[in-house]
Amino acid sequence: MSTTRRGFVGGASATAALLAAGAVHAQKGKYDEGASDTEIKIGHTNPYSGPASSYGVIGRAIDGYWRMVNDQGGINGRKIKFISLDDGYSPPKTVEVVRQLVEQEKVLCTFNTLGTPTNTAIHKYMNLKKVPHLFVATGASKWGQPKEYPWTMGFQPDYHTEAVIYAKHILANVNDPKVAVLMQNDDYGKDYYEGFREGLGKEVGRIVKHATYEVTDPTVDSQVIQLKDSGANVFFNISIPKFAAQAMRKAAEIGWRPEQYLNNVSGQVSTTMKPAGFENVQGVITAAWLRDPTDHQWDKDPEMLAWRDWMAKYNPGGNVQDVNYVYAYAVSFTMQETLKKCGDELTRANLMRQAASHQQLHVPLLLPGITVSTSPTDFYPVQAVRLQRFKGETWELFGEVLAAESS
Repeated sequence: MSTTRRGFVGGASATAALLAAGAVHAQKGKYDEGASDTEIKIGHTNPYSGPASSYGVIGRAIDGYWRMVNDQGGINGRKIKFISLDDGYSPPKTVEVVRQLVEQEKVLCTFNTLGTPTNTAIHKYMNLKKVPHLFVATGASKWGQPKEYPWTMGFQPDYHTEAVIYAKHILANVNDPKVAVLMQNDDYGKDYYEGFREGLGKEVGRIVKHATYEVTDPTVDSQVIQLKDSGANVFFNISIPKFAAQAMRKAAEIGWRPEQYLNNVSGQVSTTMKPAGFENVQGVITAAWLRDPTDHQWDKDPEMLAWRDWMAKYNPGGNVQDVNYVYAYAVSFTMQETLKKCGDELTRANLMRQAASHQQLHVPLLLPGITVSTSPTDFYPVQAVRLQRFKGETWELFGEVLAAESS
């Protein structure tokens, strides 16, 4: 890719004016809407309902993280008020609830709003309003464009780079690959698909079938049948968990056994691989950047043990096999560190400056060797992954850390 990845209202009397002036001087910090001496208001959207509702646990886990922070005294003495609203993974609904967060709740920022089509719907609005749109829960490459969109920043490895890695792995490891692609028909799917085509380069003709689905479709069974009929021996599955599981199960039912590559956003054991049937997903390959709680190599890892203690206290009903809770913990830690760096200058501009100044920040539960780095020209916090292959009932990492090149 060409982009680097990596007012005062006067009172009725002089006395009122003096009192108001005294109140200003009594403040210990500099604030924009959503922040004060005692509180920081953070807005959030999540699909607690609808086709992507399996991601709803992320919002609930983030709420648990901020409860922990508040129990520990907050951030620089300020408690977090976390306002999370359901958008059902519907862009028009996202627009509605984000306007509520910004214009009625008057949050300092939004944080980890989930979904590519939903964030696309508010992308221009957030930048027009100059409200930080931070660490969005989508890997679309568009979230790393500080010149065009200086108030929006991504978090996880971008889809384009991830797809390039899959393409290069296929060319290097599959004999005479003929690739079939299933793709969600929106910006999320297209970002992956464009990266995949770029990774194939002059071998782009290896794609023999490209089928799409809509999030309103009940199943992807007919698409998978079309993919099998193409004669493909490689299946690149660009789907959210519900459809990813359906596709892998259907492929097994009709006797199609290609080499399978699954986008990272559906790599959860509990919400994708188990519903697909463990017997149907052996050998599937995906990219990882977080420690998976189902991988026993982390059983005695201090960071995983601390996370399990946190789960027991703040998400007691949560599934400890669901990596979405790990994701929520890691991204919330990153937001906490960013707010800490703001000190007593809790303005929106300073919040963006601090978000863009992390240097090899160690974030709990990222895979060893992967850190968070940003700069005023690099709005891609995490830009490294490792490949992993499904074996038994969990993922098995292989190979080295693969980092995106910076320009």
